[in-house]
Amino acid sequence: MVVIHVKKSETDQFLYETNCSETNDALIEQLVHISNTRVRLRCLAGALRQLAEYGPMKPMDQQGLDEIKEEHEGVAIEKGEFYKPDPTGMRTGNGVGPTLTQTFEQVCADAEAAINVEQVRRRVATTQAALDEKLANCRGAVTMAYPMGLPEWDTVRLLLEGVQGLEGSQAGLEVLEPAAAELWGAGKEFRRGQLVADRVGRNEKTKLVAKLQKPGDGPPAREAAVSEEERKAMMAFYFKKQEELKRLAEADDDDYLNSAWADPKQLQKGLRGVGAVRAPGVRKER
Repeated sequence: MVVIHVKKSETDQFLYETNCSETNDALIEQLVHISNTRVRLRCLAGALRQLAEYGPMKPMDQQGLDEIKEEHEGVAIEKGEFYKPDPTGMRTGNGVGPTLTQTFEQVCADAEAAINVEQVRRRVATTQAALDEKLANCRGAVTMAYPMGLPEWDTVRLLLEGVQGLEGSQAGLEVLEPAAAELWGAGKEFRRGQLVADRVGRNEKTKLVAKLQKPGDGPPAREAAVSEEERKAMMAFYFKKQEELKRLAEADDDDYLNSAWADPKQLQKGLRGVGAVRAPGVRKER
């Protein structure tokens, strides 16, 4: 299998397995779907935790801090058993309770583990089916808490329905179009209308670091020769070496003359058996 290592940053990357006979169009489409689903899962995990703690979102015209609405506007705030005011004023404050919160946390942690960079270090390839399973788990947890469904304006509902839930957000800028996205590897583009073999050759055991990007961005910057961890280790080594050289430069050049091995009469004393004879009170050098 040809392994495509799609890398956005040091913390956002995944592996995908394909073969040389695959078309570049199909490969790019599959990679874009996986990339967009990863963005959805990342945002969904955060939104689910907010839903569990503060409940569904309010309509746009009703958003605001509950205490201010009560004191200054005279609005009656519905407070359920697990009410907790939302500090952002965007949610009702009526969470799902401790039991369902634990369920929400489990599905969130499971989804985050599936898109974690640790998957790359463990050499686990990402598939669309695996990500769809995480989405289904999130959808099931929401259905358990809200059998009648969430409001149509709730972020969680929009994210579960598709990438449209990312519109207007910072994460929405990461969403790519399958028909227009570009795939680059080793400074060259995977041309549409060609096969993967036209780009990586016929060797099925090839591994390539690649980047997905929007059209018109041009060739991406090349990967750094060393990783951030390696760079830090090298800096620490050179700093330690520099300190050692500094200490040697500051040391007295004649210090070695006080050492036993620098004594010109050491051989003579050894032959006479008086090498270990010392004056009273003088300690032996170590």
